[in-house]
Amino acid sequence: MTQRCTWATSEALAHYHDTEWGVPSRDDQHLFEMLVLEGAQAGLSWSTILNKREGYRRAFANFDIDTVAHFTPKQLEPLMLDASIVRNRAKIESAVVNARAVQQIQAEHGSLANFVWSFVDQTPIQNALTSYQHAPASTEISDALSKALKKYGCKFVGTTICYAFMQAVGMVNDHQTDCVRHAQCAALGKKGRKRKAG
Repeated sequence: MTQRCTWATSEALAHYHDTEWGVPSRDDQHLFEMLVLEGAQAGLSWSTILNKREGYRRAFANFDIDTVAHFTPKQLEPLMLDASIVRNRAKIESAVVNARAVQQIQAEHGSLANFVWSFVDQTPIQNALTSYQHAPASTEISDALSKALKKYGCKFVGTTICYAFMQAVGMVNDHQTDCVRHAQCAALGKKGRKRKAG
């Protein structure tokens, strides 16, 4: 049996764990998606959000930043009744607010990826957790990222949400050391660094 992090307890979680979690991502659309989904998760389980991921992609134009930034209050109304996403007005509205903030970040920093990855010097942090229970809920870096995103007007970007985001997009490798993905994600992180230098 493949050794995984202990939190990958369902088929959906295992698939997400094996294919996406901890893989360094520099794709603005994917980064925006994870920012919205991590914010939507506040107070809920990640399983709940994963199960609604396709609903989110449908509701928010596949997370196309410019399209979501132009959503009108009228377009958001039907989403309040859409059971395929989390029906929370503040969270739904935050997707649009955050898309507009991301546009500003892109204008000033070239890309959302440039901006968020600058907090880890463009290189994934490699942790060596023997158990996922030892993973921090937040760090000084997630504090700084949270503060910076809030400065741009982002919502649902507290430090704990930011740390979960960092784990998800591979800015930090928090796979357990006995997990098959730990070494794989570490290797991907090194590849990204070499490419950057070249």
